[in-house]
Amino acid sequence: MIQLKNVTLRRGLKELLTGATLTLNPGYKAGVVGANGAGKSSLFALLMNQLHQDAGDVEVPAHWKVAHVAQETPALDSRALDYVLDGDAELRALQAELAAAEHAGDGMAIGRLHGELEHVGAYTAEARAARLLTGLGFATDAQQRPVSSFSGGWRMRLNLAQALMCRSDLLLLDEPTNHLDIETVLWLEDWLKAYPGTLLVISHDRDFLDSVADHIVEVADQTLTLYTGNYSAFEVMRAEKQERQQSAFERQQKQIEHLESFITRFKAKASKAKQAQSRVKALEKLERIAPAHVASPFDFSFAEPDKLPNPLLVLDNVAVGYGERVILDRVTLSVESGARIGLLGVNGAGKSTLVKLIAGELAPLSGHATGSQMLKIGYFAQHQLETLRPDESPLWHLQKRAPDVREQELRNFLGGFNFRGDTVNDPVGPMSGGEKSRLALALIVWERPNLLLLDEPTNHLDLEMRHALTLALQDFVGALIVVSHDRSLLESTTDTFWVVKGGRVTPFDGDLEDYRRERLAELSDAGKPSQGDAAQPNRKEQKRLEAEARQRLSQQKKPLLSALARHEKEMDQLNKEKEALDTFLCSEDAYADANKAKLAETVRRQGEVAARLAVVEEEWLATQDAIDAIDAEAG
Repeated sequence: MIQLKNVTLRRGLKELLTGATLTLNPGYKAGVVGANGAGKSSLFALLMNQLHQDAGDVEVPAHWKVAHVAQETPALDSRALDYVLDGDAELRALQAELAAAEHAGDGMAIGRLHGELEHVGAYTAEARAARLLTGLGFATDAQQRPVSSFSGGWRMRLNLAQALMCRSDLLLLDEPTNHLDIETVLWLEDWLKAYPGTLLVISHDRDFLDSVADHIVEVADQTLTLYTGNYSAFEVMRAEKQERQQSAFERQQKQIEHLESFITRFKAKASKAKQAQSRVKALEKLERIAPAHVASPFDFSFAEPDKLPNPLLVLDNVAVGYGERVILDRVTLSVESGARIGLLGVNGAGKSTLVKLIAGELAPLSGHATGSQMLKIGYFAQHQLETLRPDESPLWHLQKRAPDVREQELRNFLGGFNFRGDTVNDPVGPMSGGEKSRLALALIVWERPNLLLLDEPTNHLDLEMRHALTLALQDFVGALIVVSHDRSLLESTTDTFWVVKGGRVTPFDGDLEDYRRERLAELSDAGKPSQGDAAQPNRKEQKRLEAEARQRLSQQKKPLLSALARHEKEMDQLNKEKEALDTFLCSEDAYADANKAKLAETVRRQGEVAARLAVVEEEWLATQDAIDAIDAEAG
């Protein structure tokens, strides 16, 4: 198990943990949550031995293999598939040993190493790596491309695949969904639910945590608190805890007020001096309870747009792309006032291209895009964070847009995005991705748009800010088009979905759960090898797999056969007892005056036996059905 005992951790002058204690049992799947800067990533660095605590003990089993996602990807010429295989360090080490043994002609070592390679699944490793890459959105031909040919977001997926390839005991994932689309997030959820080791995942995606986590670790107030259940259960338990804490705080404040009042009134009186002094000591020894923090640091809303024309925008048979390369073709759609649209589709399908077209950043290659004269677009995308002036402050950015507005009004507005006090004058450059995203959103909200285009707006935002953004969008009266892998945001703020796929944009008739089932079915089909698939195991490997399957089915049958035997034995005993009871009840002696008590006891026992016999017979039938199902699977 993982244990942290009275851990204190400082980064620079900031104390992240003070006397923190945590125990995680093997097999836990724990979501790690907390505000940005609370120390979540530092906790991971502790577990990976990259940081050392200032006090206390951190214990991770010495024999555990720890896997995590690398933050950098070297521009290698090796295939993406080989890069993922490198994640299995034990496999690569054995392959290197085998190559050395073959070069030396060491027959004994060659035989031993082949056995060890078979034990670690070397002969199916490439197929497993290919399935990982397929699940993460890499087409078959892309898996053969060099690592250096991929963009930054796709390289992060390669790093994730490499971490999943590692046969680890502990898997640490820090915001794994940030570079993924909904389809890939769904696949990752299923993969992680089947992961046999211990999982810790930092995420601000509540639906993802609800699906994957069975425990939540909250990093807050310089301590670690473990909750049982998923994120929704955590929210309920945290609210109850805060309510108890606030009640205790209020009771203690009354106690403190009473003690201080007594001390103030009687410390000058000789007759009461000793009593006053004892209360001073009691007050000094009192362990102070902090008030519960329940308020969100974010409080903002979208003001009603000046104009709400209808329709806002019409696209007529539009083709759009880059240079001569067409990404989307024959796009015909209308954005009505008040529309709330979520865009679905895999990364690279053209969702961001469609948003750029609507935003006016891309001109149609053909067809017509006609916007209302009163159209006012608010457009958020990650690349727009780069347009922020790194040497200027949040207040400066807002003043550029509203030079005639009083500074205090601008400060009040920025305060709703948690830029308060002196932070409104801090330079943007050193700010975190979350802080820059908040500032970019604040600038959009200020403009009072009637059409909002949001391309992955929640990347880098913590759960509190995501919740505040969701509430604000729910009250927004203009039109909204959202690209996001955050299903909670999509479900709460949109009512229509468009699918971008195969160069087309079409309405989707269903909700996100329908889309989830459809995509998982497609991914499952994509992961099945075709008849001519080079990754398909050879005949020897096929025989080995069939033998393993037979052994697995045999192991599954053993406890069922034992249970079946127990049921049959109990049924025999109950039938014999029932027969004896029935025989007595059919005899004349049963109704003699001397046997009244025995008759009553026999009738009572006959009912018990009949009821138990019915239960055991049902259990026997269910067990037999399970055995028959295994036999059918074995063929």
